[in-house]
Amino acid sequence: MNYFKTALLLAGLTALFMGIGYLIGGASGAMIALVVAAATNLFTYWNSDRMVLRMYGAHEVDARTAPELVGLVAELASRAGLPMPRVFVMDEAQPNAFATGRNPQNAAVAVTAGIMQQLSREELAGVIAHELAHIKNHDTLLMTITATIAGAISMLAQFGMFFGGHRNSNSGPGIVGSIALMILGPLGAMLVQTAISRTREYAADNLGARIVGQPMWLASALMKIENAAHQVPNFEAERNPATAHMFIINPLSGHGVDNLFSTHPSTENRIAALQQLAAELGASGAPSAGTRYPSGSPWGGTTTSRGPWG
Repeated sequence: MNYFKTALLLAGLTALFMGIGYLIGGASGAMIALVVAAATNLFTYWNSDRMVLRMYGAHEVDARTAPELVGLVAELASRAGLPMPRVFVMDEAQPNAFATGRNPQNAAVAVTAGIMQQLSREELAGVIAHELAHIKNHDTLLMTITATIAGAISMLAQFGMFFGGHRNSNSGPGIVGSIALMILGPLGAMLVQTAISRTREYAADNLGARIVGQPMWLASALMKIENAAHQVPNFEAERNPATAHMFIINPLSGHGVDNLFSTHPSTENRIAALQQLAAELGASGAPSAGTRYPSGSPWGGTTTSRGPWG
């Protein structure tokens, strides 16, 4: 059902894009809009991962430079049945993470320095499992495409305002129609993009919790990241709000102002869903010091109260 809803929403976004093109230029305008969308998405397909990683100044790490982090990703990728993704670290104080890449064979997981400092090893495992779930579900490509089409809709609506406002109702939208396009076009795209993002976040939470085997590890991480995101700004994300939906928690400082346009579901609702999943799986909450992990856990043995890096 989630995939069906996502397909419908993506079709709606494409139809909105072509519809605006039709209002501006008739049938030829709709075809031009379709060609532009296809060309933009083709470029994004091949370059999206490099673009977003460069945008956030992420640097790649390996088993030599970050053995604990890379080992954690490798263990969880194996559990998820995925190829080992590239691993990146962002020099960002806000705890957060995202995944990118056009397919599981060309994927990357990026975490901030803040998340490595503030989360326990188990909570970080929950976050990385969530990002691997996005890769396994091919969400990284889907979310890039939706962001690209949404951005193109905004651009097309502005084009209609500047080049269509002088036309009469028989040859273009006119000044009133152009203003309406400039406002309602991006608004509609934002609503559809938000709906797609929310649907995929719930699915990634569920699959990620199953990958790591402990839903409450992710629930605990979401609570910590949510609290920190309100206090620690992510300036690069503020400059590039179109990428906010990629992060596990909305990195924008103003995302609590209007829930209608939030790119992420309510964190409280996500935690409640994870609590329900934990009950269904018979999984316990976040383990305390000295607790022995269940069989099949990626860690095995016992845990301590220390952080993930020693």
